[in-house]
Amino acid sequence: QVRLVESGGGLVQPGGSLRLSCAASESLFTNYVMGWYRQAPGKQREMVAIITDDGTTNYVSSVLGRFTISRDNAENTVALQMDSLIPEDTAVYYCYLMYGSTYQYKSWGQGTQVTVSS
Repeated sequence: QVRLVESGGGLVQPGGSLRLSCAASESLFTNYVMGWYRQAPGKQREMVAIITDDGTTNYVSSVLGRFTISRDNAENTVALQMDSLIPEDTAVYYCYLMYGSTYQYKSWGQGTQVTVSS
């Protein structure tokens, strides 16, 4: 089972930036989707940004132009650069991975708190 370890959460003021990082315990070579979900108080968990093994990315519309997902295959990591943060971005952010020949395996990180407040 691939383990995911997250870092980079914290408290920032509106308009500020944070960079989240997720490290996988082993390399994923093909057939994977990796990214970030978030869950705000009183709301269901939603996909924020994902990146696939071929580099394709996708974002929830509310973060377009503000968040950027990237990967570093040499370090087995994926990062989420979050700029122009707004209070609505406040949530627990979870790294997510699905992989395998039919994407049959799934892993979740432990979650990291992002709070945007003045």
